[in-house]
Amino acid sequence: MRVSELAKIGKVTTETVRHYTRLGLIHAERDPNNGYQLYDKVALQRLNFIRQASELGFSLKQIEEIFQQSDSGDSPCPMVRDLLEKKVPETKLKIAQLQAHLIKMEEALAAWEHMPNGAPDGHSICCLIEEWENTK
Repeated sequence: MRVSELAKIGKVTTETVRHYTRLGLIHAERDPNNGYQLYDKVALQRLNFIRQASELGFSLKQIEEIFQQSDSGDSPCPMVRDLLEKKVPETKLKIAQLQAHLIKMEEALAAWEHMPNGAPDGHSICCLIEEWENTK
């Protein structure tokens, strides 16, 4: 199948397919008649795997390592389990940081609700941001 067909079946863009091909995550053969890249069922399987692994938070580099282990005949499952066990607390920390950030944003909006808009006067850029610390 051609790039467009693989992308459609795999529910990604053609540029995503080309990107994964450039990275070596999926492979294509060249059609000798027209030079088009042709993908097989293995490419579709790998494309679906990449999408699933990405949804679990694995980076393309980690996915490449998973493929390398699998391609060499070793089970990548222990590595996958270890990686995900590390990702869970990292993700929880990111969520906590985002929640704290959201609180700051909401506080700023509440504080700015009654503040007038200012015009730059050579001494300030945006009074909302510059005065925000003083409104807390």
